[in-house]
Amino acid sequence: MNDTTESNWERKTIEKLAYAALEEQKRTRRWGILFKILTFGYLIFVLVAAMGWLRHGVGASSAQHTAVIEIRGVIADGAEASADKIIDGLRAAFKDTKTQGVVLRINSPGGSPVQAGQINDEIKRLRAKYPKIPLYAVVDDVCASGGYYIAVAADKIFVDKASLIGSIGVLMDGFGFTGTMEKLGVERRLITAGANKGMLDPFSPLDPKHAEYAKQMIAQIHQQFINVVRSGRGQRLKETPDMFTGLIWSGEEGIKLGLADGLGSMDYVAREVIKAEEVVDYSTHESLPERLAKRFGIGAASALLNGGGALHLK
Repeated sequence: MNDTTESNWERKTIEKLAYAALEEQKRTRRWGILFKILTFGYLIFVLVAAMGWLRHGVGASSAQHTAVIEIRGVIADGAEASADKIIDGLRAAFKDTKTQGVVLRINSPGGSPVQAGQINDEIKRLRAKYPKIPLYAVVDDVCASGGYYIAVAADKIFVDKASLIGSIGVLMDGFGFTGTMEKLGVERRLITAGANKGMLDPFSPLDPKHAEYAKQMIAQIHQQFINVVRSGRGQRLKETPDMFTGLIWSGEEGIKLGLADGLGSMDYVAREVIKAEEVVDYSTHESLPERLAKRFGIGAASALLNGGGALHLK
């Protein structure tokens, strides 16, 4: 082999190796791009699902079924048991032509009288619009105050014998820091336009006139609560002197007092009362940002910064 032939052979060999290396790089790059696209798509899917934009199970059944809406935790604006979320679930449940009956599954200590009142009103509207679809309340551990305010709009209330129900009363709570401020040598400087603008300010001494005004206000709301219970329960209610004092009763005792209608679980009501054993959940669950906000205590911090005077049905 002469020098020229050997040189050509080496050059061709180097060109082949370089070409093979370039092809390998192209293949690696293509696979890398594909992998990145698949990873990005997966992350988008997870984010969409976590944000609550995919509502699994809602209206998923083509068969006759029992619709359930969960009311869990404190009833409050922005919470999982807010009026907006509960009402969305109720409307979807009643609108579904396969819904044979609706169940409110309640496990709540109460909360905002406004939120509870809005849900109660919407239940009445939907029951009038869809008279053939019954609505029942099923109590798990507790159905107190605002939770009971909602439950009385149902056709019947079912409880466990050990459930806790009632607590028909209103409270306004807050904090007073004046003693602590004196010990720390902190002076409160509050300037208002309006003699009552600083009412129930947690950093100022409690004014007896403001306390009396607050009592009158919550007494009015308490009477509204009583009227809703009487209207919802009707002749079934066996009123006692302490029924509307904020006391709470067991499910067994609640049946005797007419606060509830009978013993029964979610499955029992679906199977034996509504006669549609398949259950479809129409609850609107919290999104990922809402759960993260609660985990990091944003809601609690906001409540603290708002000061005293929070009104609850409890």
